[in-house]
Amino acid sequence: MRGPALRRGLPMEAEGSKHYARVCTGRTLISLSFGGAVGLMFLMLGCALPQYNQYWPLFVLFFYILSPIPYCIARRLVDDTDATSNACKELAIFLTTGIVVSAFGLPIVFARAELIYWGACALVLTGNTVIFATILGFFLVFGSNDDFSWQQW
Repeated sequence: MRGPALRRGLPMEAEGSKHYARVCTGRTLISLSFGGAVGLMFLMLGCALPQYNQYWPLFVLFFYILSPIPYCIARRLVDDTDATSNACKELAIFLTTGIVVSAFGLPIVFARAELIYWGACALVLTGNTVIFATILGFFLVFGSNDDFSWQQW
C-alpha cells in the first residue's frame, strides 16, 4: 500500500479515506464532462460548418437522452442479489442497444437520402462514439452501489 500512494503524490493515510475517493470522483466527473463536451462539439460541427449547414443531425440528441433510460429503470426494478441474469435486465440492455444502433443509423440514412453531406455524417458518427463512450463511462464509474452511486441523484 505504501508504493501506490507515494507514486500518486498522496499521503499514505489518504489512500483509503473518503477524501481520496472524492478527489478521484471529481477528476472522473471532469473527464466525463470533457468527453461530453467534445462529443457535442463534433455533433455541432457536423451541423453548423458553412459547407454543411444542415441541422437534421441534431435529432440524435433524442437518442442521447433515451439511451440510459431502460437501464436506469431496470436497475431500480431488479434486485441484484442473484448472480444469474434476469429478463428485465436483458430487455433493458436490448432496448438500449437498439437506441444506440438507431443513433448511429440515422445520420447514415440522412446521408444516403442526401439530406446531409457525408462529411457531416462522419462528424456526427464521431460525436456519437464519444458521447456513448461517455455515457458508458458514467455507468461504469457510478453504477455500483457505493457511497458515490448515481442512484443518489
